[in-house]
Amino acid sequence: MKSQFYLTLCFWLFGVLVLLAQNDSTFFKRITSDSSKNQLNLDAVYNRPFLQAGKTPVAVGGYVESKVEYLQTDGVSEGYQFQMQRMTLFVSSSIHRRIKFLSEIEFEEGTKEINIEFASLDLQFNPMFNLRGGILMNPIGAFNQNHDGPKWEFNDRPIAATQMLPATFSNVGMGLWGKYAKKNWIFGYEAYLTNGFDEQIINNTENKTFLPASKLNPDRFEENTNGRPLFTGKIALRNRKFGEIGLSTMQGIYNKFVDDGLILDEKRAVRVWAIDFNTTLPKLNTFINGEWAWVAVNVPETFTQQYGNRQSGGFIDVVQPIVRRKIFGFDNAVVNLACRLEFVDWNIGTFKETGDPIEDKIWAIVPALSFRPSAQTVLRLNYRYHAQTDILGNPAALTGGFQFGLASYF
Repeated sequence: MKSQFYLTLCFWLFGVLVLLAQNDSTFFKRITSDSSKNQLNLDAVYNRPFLQAGKTPVAVGGYVESKVEYLQTDGVSEGYQFQMQRMTLFVSSSIHRRIKFLSEIEFEEGTKEINIEFASLDLQFNPMFNLRGGILMNPIGAFNQNHDGPKWEFNDRPIAATQMLPATFSNVGMGLWGKYAKKNWIFGYEAYLTNGFDEQIINNTENKTFLPASKLNPDRFEENTNGRPLFTGKIALRNRKFGEIGLSTMQGIYNKFVDDGLILDEKRAVRVWAIDFNTTLPKLNTFINGEWAWVAVNVPETFTQQYGNRQSGGFIDVVQPIVRRKIFGFDNAVVNLACRLEFVDWNIGTFKETGDPIEDKIWAIVPALSFRPSAQTVLRLNYRYHAQTDILGNPAALTGGFQFGLASYF
């Protein structure tokens, strides 16, 4: 029922716009994204290409991602798999020059999963003082906010961002954000209070501490499990010549510790810290982008040791343009060589009985070749190789194979 409602709403909206466009060929006006060095990762939600509908204050846009892959794990394969990873629709409106609204609705794997990832109202009182309220993306690390598929040279999202951290992670809440620029420096901050995690992070089908499990709670957009807000804060600093660095944290109580005045348990905290960095090397134009995060969860003593109370992981991408010229009729086409290195340790520590390390880890290397006929469209060929060990340190399960996909804004 939910899927049918969103599909009907979106098709109705775009149908009306198409009918209007047929009567006026100049009805749509392309609003290009800002590619200047004045942008921070916190600007990613608005820094997208939109089509403005005539003289109205409404603009629409979106992107699509799909891929085909052939992977083998220890010599066993499920053959060729075609996936419609996601289609995302944006709708924005400038209600006033200092009041903006933006929504982002994502359809994953066809319509198997439909999420409102962003639906917030921004009121600007000062460039350093903006009030934001609604469904917002918690600014932990950089990827959670800057996750659009066409921006990346890789078909899969980073493991650390999606399977240790819960990207894309959105919650209902409100808070403040702002930016200040002077000469070559740009400073930005965000501070939000939102609904937070629940006990599914330690009570899930993964049988381990798994923050993304909280996304399965359909009620998190209307109520908070324990009434205690989740705080997410970030500060970022960019030098126009050297790049951007961001420091962020996300902290809150995840368990229901009291019910109708009856104390059920102690307050159990989940805490996340992250650092992210990106830069473009001069002359070579090599783009380097990465983030690393640490997770600490207060796991009850009654749980087995497979539920870790500390995790860490991250990734680094290196993208090197090797060709910039007209190709196949595309004037400003670019061919890139790229490589991603990633690692996650879901359970940092040792077994109490033996002192042996707990080996619930994964590492991966993903070389890539991408072709960008325009800045908003990418065709990408990846070879994925990763090794995953279980908590006992048995020989790693080795997975390797090719992925070919495309992604584009529209």
